[in-house]
Amino acid sequence: MVPTLLLFGLVAGRWWKSALLLGCVGWVAIGLQQGFVDTVGSAAAAGAVALGNTAVGVAVHQALLFCWRYLVARRGEEADVH
Repeated sequence: MVPTLLLFGLVAGRWWKSALLLGCVGWVAIGLQQGFVDTVGSAAAAGAVALGNTAVGVAVHQALLFCWRYLVARRGEEADVH
C-alpha cells in the first residue's frame, strides 16, 4: 500500500489536489472491492492512511519541482552576467 500511494503521489504530484482526492477515494474503493474495508470506521481509517501516504509523495514531487525551478532560474541569471 505505502509504496503504491507514494509512487502515485510522486507521479501525479503536479496536480496535488486531484492526486490527494484520487489517492484517498481510490484506496477506499479498492478496499471495499477487496473486502478489507467493511465498516465506516475502517473506511475512514483507510482513507486517512491513504491521504497521508499520497501527501508524502506529493510533497516530495513539489519539493523536487521547486528545486528544479530554482536551479533553472539561477542558471538563467548566471548566463545574463557573463
